[in-house]
Amino acid sequence: MSNLTNPTKDSPIGFFDSGIGGLSVLKEAIKLLPRESFIYFGDSKNAPYGIKTVEEIKKLSYAAVDFLLNKGAKAIVIACNTATSAAASDLRSSYPQIPIIGIEPALKPAAQLHRRGKILIMATPVTLVEKKFKNLMKSFEKNSEIIPMPCAGLAELIESGNIESQEVKEFLKDKLESHIDSNISSIVLGCTHYPFIKKHLSSIVGEDIPIIDGSLGTAKQLRRQLIQNNIMNQGIDAGKVEIFNSLEDPKIIDLSYRLLKL
Repeated sequence: MSNLTNPTKDSPIGFFDSGIGGLSVLKEAIKLLPRESFIYFGDSKNAPYGIKTVEEIKKLSYAAVDFLLNKGAKAIVIACNTATSAAASDLRSSYPQIPIIGIEPALKPAAQLHRRGKILIMATPVTLVEKKFKNLMKSFEKNSEIIPMPCAGLAELIESGNIESQEVKEFLKDKLESHIDSNISSIVLGCTHYPFIKKHLSSIVGEDIPIIDGSLGTAKQLRRQLIQNNIMNQGIDAGKVEIFNSLEDPKIIDLSYRLLKL
């Protein structure tokens, strides 16, 4: 476990994910909190988390948090649905002195649209079998028809950077084929990698189907926690973003900055 430095209001906010997916959450946080600095750690060397055991995911999550705390992070965002499901409550118990914000599938905003039809939830197999998700689903299934859709392999395709590939398009077509002619209310993206393929999803199901992810909700929760803990950056300059990756490969760092469109 890390020896904590004493973070200040100027200290950065730490983000981690099993790879590049959490950049979709970081993007929203930068928009919402432009004065804050961020340190992002992508654990692409150990990606994907979605096929690992809960114990393995916890171990990797602790290592990522220690890395970020050693870089002086004042708050941590678990920008990964799988790691949030498996490790968030343990991490909060271990580090009560620092705000730790997780992400979960945006089922609530999907249900609040009150559209007729079924809500499809695309996520990794681990996210969908964890108790956290099952409890979330229980709280909405009385009023909504919710269809969990495990997408084993999709995060890996996106992680490889081939977002525009035919392989990704075929994967999505195969997954969604049986639902296209039925009544889809909305699609919830329960993995932070998936917002990068929103365009492909819309081309398959139609532009009028809302596609929702938890990035904005997570960024808003981060802002609430910063205010509550009185650690908002008071500076007037735009914050900086530093990206690290366990692969230590310049290509993945380049891809990360490209996806962030800095």
